[in-house]
Amino acid sequence: MTRAELSDARRVVVKVGTSLLAPPSGGVHARRFGELARAIGAQLDGGREIVLVSSGAVGLGVRRRGLDSRPSSIPEKQAAAAIGQIDLCRRFERAFARQDRLVGQILLTHSGMADRERFLNARHTLQALLEAGVVPIVNENDSVATEELRFGDNDQLAAQVVNLCGAQLLVLLTDIDGLHDRHPEERGARRIAELDEVSDALLERTTSRASKLSSGGMRSKLDAARSAARFGAATVIADGRRRGVLERILGGDDVGTLIRPAVEQLSSRKHWIAFSLRPLGDLHLDEGAVRALRERSASLLAAGVIRVSGRFNVGDPVRCLAPDGSEVARGLSSYDAEAMERIRGVQSTRIPDVLGYSNGSHVIHRDDLIVL
Repeated sequence: MTRAELSDARRVVVKVGTSLLAPPSGGVHARRFGELARAIGAQLDGGREIVLVSSGAVGLGVRRRGLDSRPSSIPEKQAAAAIGQIDLCRRFERAFARQDRLVGQILLTHSGMADRERFLNARHTLQALLEAGVVPIVNENDSVATEELRFGDNDQLAAQVVNLCGAQLLVLLTDIDGLHDRHPEERGARRIAELDEVSDALLERTTSRASKLSSGGMRSKLDAARSAARFGAATVIADGRRRGVLERILGGDDVGTLIRPAVEQLSSRKHWIAFSLRPLGDLHLDEGAVRALRERSASLLAAGVIRVSGRFNVGDPVRCLAPDGSEVARGLSSYDAEAMERIRGVQSTRIPDVLGYSNGSHVIHRDDLIVL
């Protein structure tokens, strides 16, 4: 996808970082709510559909309570989110009301997105709001989410929303003008205008640097871009402080860093398995099984499993690991952990003899398997 082709994106997810709305230096960028509303409204008038993923609830709650920094305890974070979420939506509601536009709030949790029925219900709600011309404002339900059950941050949430609403483009607005070839504060640092893919090597050398009030960083944004790319969406990481930045991105200007869609894309369901679900166990494979998955896109057989770890039930997500420990694939297990331990290394025809029953000859069917 080229810059010029970004103008063809009809459905766009725009994520706004905490630093743009409630900066670490203090106060609230009140005018930015109006600027965002005007920029999004202009795109809606042009026939686009925009879903807004907004951080800032915890940051605004911290401000309202007069705290110096983000709380460290989960209950205090949840309390700040409960206070700040009201403030966040009220500010956006007023900003969009000046254009006679309605907003609708959608609060998501990781456990809700991991449940297929609730995932589809959220999709239908988003679709109904978009069809009605309402601007959906999505955030994680931080007032009830725990660290173990969080998306991680709103970059990751935004990537899931790309799948949820079927967007062609993800725009991550932050306080930096994209990815650089070194730390952007270093002398001589240059912006990287375009990337074909987000490689493991790039992620490893990218430092996630979060502020006192925000939780993301460049690595988080690249993770989100890689997830969106596998769905078939492009991503642009850009400086949301610049006036007209959204218009320039969608006009094809050389703004921020563009990450192109992946060549091998996933269906919505497979993307959900790969990126919305959290693996509950690991299947360690031999080299033959690894080759079968990578080269033939085959289903996983019990004979190729040499070790089982974790506690999982039938239908739960698991990782498939190569002998060197690297993740090869992930998918939904046809057997629980106890049964997998009993049939690992066993030929498929012998599964009924070992277990006394069979859930099929594949421990993960290729329809439920995503090779990474």
